[in-house]
Amino acid sequence: MPDHRFILYEVANHIARITLNRPQYRNGQATELLIELDQAILAAGADTDVRVIVLTGAGDHFSAGHDLGTPDEQAYRAANPMEPGMRGFFDRTWRLYVDMHLRWRNVPTPMIAAVQGYCIFGGWMIASTADIVYAADDAMFLGSLFQYFSIPWDIHPRRAKEMLFQGKFINGVQAKELGLVNRVLPRADLFDAVMEYARDVAQNDPMQMRLVKLAINQVQDQQGFTAAIQGSHAHYMLNWQTERDPGFALAVPEGKRRPMVQVALDRYKRDQARIKN
Repeated sequence: MPDHRFILYEVANHIARITLNRPQYRNGQATELLIELDQAILAAGADTDVRVIVLTGAGDHFSAGHDLGTPDEQAYRAANPMEPGMRGFFDRTWRLYVDMHLRWRNVPTPMIAAVQGYCIFGGWMIASTADIVYAADDAMFLGSLFQYFSIPWDIHPRRAKEMLFQGKFINGVQAKELGLVNRVLPRADLFDAVMEYARDVAQNDPMQMRLVKLAINQVQDQQGFTAAIQGSHAHYMLNWQTERDPGFALAVPEGKRRPMVQVALDRYKRDQARIKN
């Protein structure tokens, strides 16, 4: 494995632990972080000593989503400019968020995500590529019509529409009720529970686990999963453009926060104030 700036990678007892390691930015997904994550997941999948992959996030949050302009990201984009216009944007989003995420979903090794704190947009996308998701009781998920749009496969379509139409955060308990996560645990117990499960899975024959994963993924693919992910990228492109239309209904917040995220945060604060009162 090459040296990494934005992730941690370690293997012990047949378990590869991959940690998003930008806690000062709530593990915002700089382009380099995604490239390093791709390298790590593929390396773990190719390592015959690794039987389980565990994805975690350093600090208080799993990931607050895509990096919208930290100094690291600005420096990377300046050194690696994309083609101007829609062609460059299409290529970048397809390469980082469709191709990469499908590779992660199809890595032959069972993969478990441990989610705490924010799991917003890009964070949701990474977590949803895992086979198993454990969440802390302080987890806050926020979904959208994003590039790797697996939500209709993770959540019943009517429940998905209800959530996305309103554009609100869901907590760990709600995520479990919706079928997005497998278990919800106190924050202090999350990592221990994930590692206990991972150690149990690692005792099984790796080839059998690979075939089980392949069989289940193929059932989804026969139902259209991969084609739907690829097709939804075009819907994402249109959705992204509507935020720049003169008639866009939401106020654009100061700074780099997406309008939908700001609305969801405002709604969450109002809901919490009502609960306290």
